[in-house]
Order: sequence, then C-alpha cells, then structure tokens
Amino acid sequence: MSKIEVKNVYKIFGSHPERWLDAARRGVGKDELLARSGHVLGLRDISLSIDEGSIYVIMGLSGSGKSTLIRHFNRLIEPSAGSILVDGVDVVSLGRSELERFRQKKMSMVFQRFGLFPHRTVIENAAYGLKVQGLPRSERRQRARHWLEQVGLSGFEEKYPHELSGGMQQRVGLARALATDAEILLMDEAFSALDPLIRREMQDQLLALQARLNKTIVFITHDLDEALRLGNRIAILKDGVLVQEGTPEDILLAPANDYVQSFLQDVNRGKVLNAAHACNTPSLTLTMRSRPAHALERMAGMAYEYTPVLDGKRLAGILTRAAAERALRDGARDVAAYAESVASVPADAGLDEVLGRLLRSTAPLAVTGEDDEFLGMLSRRKVVELVTPVVEGREDEAGGESASRDAA
Repeated sequence: MSKIEVKNVYKIFGSHPERWLDAARRGVGKDELLARSGHVLGLRDISLSIDEGSIYVIMGLSGSGKSTLIRHFNRLIEPSAGSILVDGVDVVSLGRSELERFRQKKMSMVFQRFGLFPHRTVIENAAYGLKVQGLPRSERRQRARHWLEQVGLSGFEEKYPHELSGGMQQRVGLARALATDAEILLMDEAFSALDPLIRREMQDQLLALQARLNKTIVFITHDLDEALRLGNRIAILKDGVLVQEGTPEDILLAPANDYVQSFLQDVNRGKVLNAAHACNTPSLTLTMRSRPAHALERMAGMAYEYTPVLDGKRLAGILTRAAAERALRDGARDVAAYAESVASVPADAGLDEVLGRLLRSTAPLAVTGEDDEFLGMLSRRKVVELVTPVVEGREDEAGGESASRDAA
C-alpha cells in the first residue's frame, strides 16, 4: 500500500516561477530555462509511489534535484505545481497549523551534518522533537534514553556532541528522529559525511532497526552502492528529471541510459544479485514415481544429460542418463532409488557466494526457495553474465541451451 504519492511535481526557483511553468511543461531544459529566464528548474513532472514500510532511495549527482524533492514531502520547499499525498492527504493543501502538526507527528528528518545543538547534551538533543511536541520532561527523557539505547549510545546521555565521533553524532540524530515515533523517516545524505567503515556500520544499524520498526524511510544518497544495499526501490534523478525508477535488480539488469549505466561501472554486482537471478527452470522434471523407460525417452529426446527428480515440490536429487539406463536394465518400477543427491543454495544467496561454490566444484547446483521448494538449476552462463558488466554491442549467446546442461 502506498504511503506517499508524488504526482506531477514541478519546482522552479526564481522570482516569477509561475511565468515559466508552461515552458517547463513543454520540455524546456534546465540550461535553456536558466539562459532565457534566470530561473532554475529544480524538478520537472516528478511522479512516484512509495510503499508503506519500505526503504525508498532517491539518488543522483549534485544538482540532480534529490534533496529538493525530499524537502517537498514535509513542505520545507513549496512545489510550483503538483501534489504530494501522505496517507491520501495532500500535504500541499495543509494550512499553517495543520502543517506544523503534520511535521511534528508524521515525519522526522535526519540531516547530513547531524544538526545537533552543541550546547545541549546527547539526551537533550535526542529528546528535542518530543519537547517541541510538548511532552513532559520525564516522559521525553525516558523515550530519548530508550532510543539512545537502541542506537548503541547507552552511557553517553550526558555527553555533549563535541565529545562524540562523527558516527556517534549521527546516531544521536537518528535517535532524535525515531523518538518522535513518526511513521515516515526522511534521511537526506545522512551517512555521506562519515568515513566508509562508520558508514557501513550505520547502514547495518538502519537495516537492523528497520527490520524491527517497519518505518517508511525515504533515503537520499549519491552513492549507488549505498542505494543498492538499502533500497527496496530506487529512483534516479538527473537535472530535475526522473530518469529511472525500480528495484535494485531493475537498475542493475536494465539501466535506462548511459547516465544510469555510469553509476554501475564499479558496483559489486555479486553482492546485490542472488541465486534466483541465475536460475533456469528446466523444461523437464521427473517425479519419484517416473518409469525408467519414460525418463530415458524424455531425456534423450531433449538431449539432457541429467534432469531433476522431485518429491512433491522438493528436490529429491537428479537422474543422469546413465542412471536411467541402469534402472531400465535392472527392471526397476520407478527412478526413486536411482536419483543422485545434489547440492543446493537458497534463492537469496548472493552471487558472490554462489560464484565461490561454482569455482570449487563442477557438479550441478540446485536453487531452492522457502521450505526447500525446488526453483531450478543454477546456470553457470547466467552467473558469468550477471557478475560481468554489460558490454555495449555484445551479441547474445545462442538460445535453447537446456537448464541441465547449462548447470552441469
């Protein structure tokens, strides 16, 4: 279910934005608009939908409009046109007092530069949003203390920001945002000022908290690795225009243009994609009760050297052509006793892990889902294609290769 709906939002910065709105709607670009009018095109016709309980990442280079967009959600910036619906209510239509209540109760924000008050202690900073809401001192300190504990800052309550590391200061900012119990968390380049190790720890912290809290989080970044690691969906902006939106897999496997492709060059694809992406569903599967003659005929007709044997939805093993011939010679009623065991990996196993398995063994590898349900056989060709960046103009390999031969 959508928590936030952005519909046809435009933003033009300048003294008379309304005069140039039609030009922006006709497609006048950012540079041309600036040259003709002295106005800056911040956003052009942005529409997107953010699901409740998801982490939605908005990314792009400096000047792409990502921070401008997120500030429309709580109307720190007013749109030139369009609407922003939160739980079906258009934020643009809210009056002053309604907007104030909305900001206090519905959304919290975590900034890039922490935004802490240097003269207030850690617990006073964490409790600041609750003070604005008018909660009694004892209650706000109790809630602030709880959230400081959740972000790993127990024992630091009476310290001042200058006594903390950058990562610890950002944890205070996160605790302050969470303490208000807002349903939506806006994070504007929240980790970009941190060194790589601390940044990774903060990402881990956010994912662990999200697993428990199920907030709706809108996360701004210019780092695609961070976007791919955190986002359920990703929107990529360029010069105020939405150029691609989709899941991390959508972005990796089908970049919309050269601008998106440029972000992907140094991405470790093996950490984002998983075994399910490199899985072939075989055209032929057998059951434990399959007759040897029938199995051998089907395998020979499709040029399969082996095929999966299922016990219900689970994988019992694989039947090789040699084993099927042996079962036929033995006069066996079915192939159950001739299915050979086969290793498997869960569908969510990262391709870096899968690649390590493939390098250690040439044996077939199955892919399984929940309750060990058989999903298919791992395709070595697909693994290589997925972990290798796409080369423009590369010819597609010939189709029709069987799942069993590909995985063998």
